[in-house]
Amino acid sequence: MMLDRLTSLALSSLSCAAPLALAAIGTLATEESGSLSISIEGCMIVGAFAAAVSAQAGAGLVTGLAAGATAGLGLSCLVGGASLALGADVFVAGLAANILAPGLVSVLSQAAFGTKGVLAAESLRSGPWPILFALSLLCLLLILLLTRSVFGLRLRASGSSESRATGKEIAQAAGISSRRYRFSAHLIAGAAAGVAGASLAAGVGAYVPGMTTGRGWIALVAVFLGGRRAWPVFLSCLVFGFLIALANLGQSFWNGGDGGGNAVELLQALPYIATAVALIAWRRLEKAKEERV
Repeated sequence: MMLDRLTSLALSSLSCAAPLALAAIGTLATEESGSLSISIEGCMIVGAFAAAVSAQAGAGLVTGLAAGATAGLGLSCLVGGASLALGADVFVAGLAANILAPGLVSVLSQAAFGTKGVLAAESLRSGPWPILFALSLLCLLLILLLTRSVFGLRLRASGSSESRATGKEIAQAAGISSRRYRFSAHLIAGAAAGVAGASLAAGVGAYVPGMTTGRGWIALVAVFLGGRRAWPVFLSCLVFGFLIALANLGQSFWNGGDGGGNAVELLQALPYIATAVALIAWRRLEKAKEERV
């Protein structure tokens, strides 16, 4: 019995971590380009909804993930375009996208399906292993793209040109269009977050309003907690995935009565408490480094 619970917790941890990791590593691309996007939460929301819409036409898992990627890419395209083409502050543009996404989804869902609530997506539903395999493969490909490719090298050069004069000279000498690479990074981040959101809908067989429950913000914190490096970011997401799985396990273990209600609420809050603590700790470390310099 104990072994079964541990196995279930391990699988649940990986299943919770995989969407976080994909979204976080996609966002890392924008951080390395010098144009950090915080629109992950919004891209995950529209990605989950788009996957459910595709399921209404009988689409399977692969098509649903592709629909999620397209929706996330579209929203991130707006953020990147507003920032890079129109000169808007990238933080404000990302925040606006996060605010826009749930309202937009609600309006579209009401207009097309007559509901602002749950939208069934049974044709997407699949066992945890296919989803985990697909997301893990995409994570690996993204990591290799950022760390072992010419594109990744030029992306980092674009980020350097944003903050340092020497970086700008290097980028210009290499003929690198920093703006183009930054925009590409936004597209990657949006598509990755869209797939992450679609995987959430596939996991439960439906789109549920609020189903991301702040996972986009957790993924953003993982980028900083991992020191803006791909593999440490991935490991940070594994930790957060374990905490989310632990919270889910506690919720199913207790019925929420007098004996376990407070414990359940505490467990449910654990991932977000850990996120806040990690963010505060990271900021203090960064401040200490600045003072030493």
